Amino acid sequence: MKTLFKPVLAAGLMLTASAAPMLAAPAVAQDARGIGVVSLPAVIANSNAYRTAEQQRQTTYQAQISQAESRRQQIEAQLTPMIQAFNTARQGANPDQQALQQQAAQIQQIEQAGQRELQTILAPVALSRAYVTEQIEDRLDEAVQAAAAKRNVTLILDATSGQVIFAGAQHNLTQDVLNELNTLVPSVQITPPEGWVPREIRQQQQAAAQAAQAQQAAQPQQPTGR
Repeated sequence: MKTLFKPVLAAGLMLTASAAPMLAAPAVAQDARGIGVVSLPAVIANSNAYRTAEQQRQTTYQAQISQAESRRQQIEAQLTPMIQAFNTARQGANPDQQALQQQAAQIQQIEQAGQRELQTILAPVALSRAYVTEQIEDRLDEAVQAAAAKRNVTLILDATSGQVIFAGAQHNLTQDVLNELNTLVPSVQITPPEGWVPREIRQQQQAAAQAAQAQQAAQPQQPTGR
């Protein structure tokens, strides 16, 4: 059994987005070899459109965020004495292992149910963030190409893919792409249209439909009687 329970409803359920990753050193004159390095997640998170949307979301979805925070505090208040009682019993001279397992299972059940409940409350917030990100991503490739053309760069490596072995500051295109993206996407809508789903889900739905069509086409045709 684990030594201690982690803090109740930990950081994964934070109601606001994590701090945007820091940009790397500013890009300077291009290297003679024409190679550039860019951190696309840093570009997105530091773009004006994304940051503005994060601020707007706190107002637009204030009801859901407040409701989730209030419920989180209620769940934490319920779990805290249970966890304290569990740890006290566990540290006793002769703890009842069966009773401890039951306590642990109950705590885990309440915590998991609480996480699901908070995720449900915050679903519109998560959908909004996905919608914002997708709008920016739709222009990201254009921003990369524009920055590369201005810097006379013919090869760009993704700094987050693990494929970059070494890159000096003179190769970094993150700030350049960010500048282009801020021009291309100065702002975005934070409220998704009715029925909107993230691109990943749309692609899954499309793949499922294509698979169903292929399966139907592969089925042998039944002979028709005269």
